[in-house]
Parts: sequence; C-alpha cells; structure tokens
Amino acid sequence: MAEARLLLKTRTAHAGGMVEMVVWQVPKPVPPSGHPFKYRLVFVRGNKRVVGYDNERGKGDHKHLGQRELKYRFVA
Repeated sequence: MAEARLLLKTRTAHAGGMVEMVVWQVPKPVPPSGHPFKYRLVFVRGNKRVVGYDNERGKGDHKHLGQRELKYRFVA
C-alpha cells in the first residue's frame, strides 16, 4: 500500500501565538471522512489551542473552538 505523502507543513507566528498547517495526501480516506487528505490546522496562544481543524479516525472532519468540538463539512 502507498504511504501518506506530505503536501504542506508550515508554522508561523501570528497575533501573539502560532499557526500550524499540515496536510498529507493519503491512499484511502480516514473514516468517516470521504476525501484523500489527513490534515491539521491549529492556532495556539499561551500553550492553549484557540481554534483548530482536523480529521481523525472515528471522528472525521471536526473543529475545536476553545473546549468545544464540533463537526463541520470539509470541502476540497
């Protein structure tokens, strides 16, 4: 089976915190996501995640707003 291919990896200081974006192309979708990407986008300030978007096995595409975790529709 083919392995994941790293498409993007950045880390940038912004607004007193840090923004990190990482995107891989995967050979098969990460269930229940239906697209060929594994990703993470996060803004951290003071060692706390302020907002984040990612997908993981069993949860699919979701966002983090403070302590809340909500599903959202990923559009490629």
